[in-house]
Amino acid sequence: MAEWDDDSYVGKYLGRHEYLADAAMVAQYTRATGDANPWYTGPSPLGGPVAPALLLHSEQYAFRLRDWYLPKLYGNLHIKQEWELFRAVPVGTRLWTHGMIVDRYLRKDRDVVVLEFCVFDEGDVMVSRGRCHQSFLRDGAEGAEVVGKEQAARKAARPEEPAGEPLEVLEPVRRVADLDLCMAFSGPKRNYHNDREEARKLGFPDVVVQGTLSTVFISEMLTNRFGLGWLAGGRMSLNLINVLWGGEAVTARGAVRAITPEGRRRRAHLDVWTEKDDGTKTIAGTASALLA
Repeated sequence: MAEWDDDSYVGKYLGRHEYLADAAMVAQYTRATGDANPWYTGPSPLGGPVAPALLLHSEQYAFRLRDWYLPKLYGNLHIKQEWELFRAVPVGTRLWTHGMIVDRYLRKDRDVVVLEFCVFDEGDVMVSRGRCHQSFLRDGAEGAEVVGKEQAARKAARPEEPAGEPLEVLEPVRRVADLDLCMAFSGPKRNYHNDREEARKLGFPDVVVQGTLSTVFISEMLTNRFGLGWLAGGRMSLNLINVLWGGEAVTARGAVRAITPEGRRRRAHLDVWTEKDDGTKTIAGTASALLA
C-alpha cells in the first residue's frame, strides 16, 4: 500500500516540466525503442533532423505519482492511451509540458484516473497532446495473482468481427521485448516493467512490458508510412487489451479503412494494433494521418 491518501480529482494541476529535444535525447529514444528512422539524425522534410513523434512517450509518469496515482498500487494497469500530434519538432527545440487530471471513472472492478499532458515548443505553441488512462483495482487482497498468463491467453481467444478488405495494409514493425529493451525503456530503476521480482510484488507472474513501448512501435510504423502526415496531424486512440510479457515478440500492424477530405488535403483512417506471434492482440485501436 502506498503511503498517501486518495487526492486524485478532476481539475488537479500536476505541474510543468522542461526539456531540450536535442540529439542526445533522440539517441536515448532510439536505444530504448529500436526506432532509428534516418530523419531523426539526418535530412528530413524540415531540412535538418526531426524528433520522433512520441519522443515524450511516457511523460505522464514524469509527474509525481503520488499526485495522481491512487494509493493502491497492487495490480495497477495502463488501459488506454490517446495522442494528437500538431507540429513536427526539429531536433534542438526546447519543449515544455504541463499535466492535469481531466477525468476519473469506474470500469468494471477498476477505478480509472485520466491524466492529460500538453507539449509546447519554445514559442508556446502546442505541438502534441496525450492522455493516459491508468486503472487501479477497487477490491482484492494483495498477494493474489492479478493477471496470469493462462488467464490472459483465454481472454484473447474471443472471435473478432470481420472488418472487410482494407484499402491498404501497412508495413509492420516487429520487436522482441527482451529484458534489455525493457530496462532501456523503463529503467534504470527496477520496477514491474523490467524486473520479475518487482512484477511479482504487484501481483504479476512475469515482467509486464510497459504499454507505451508498444504504442511507440505503432507510431514508428505510422511515421514510416505517412512521414510528416503523421508527425504533424496524426491522431490515435489505443486500448491496451492484453499483457505483453517480458521476452515476448510483438508486431505493430495497421490497415487503412477509409480516406476522407480535409480541406485541400486528405486524411487516412486506420485500424491499428499490436499482436504476439501467436496472433494474440495486446493493443487495438484507431489512428489517422494526413496524406500528401
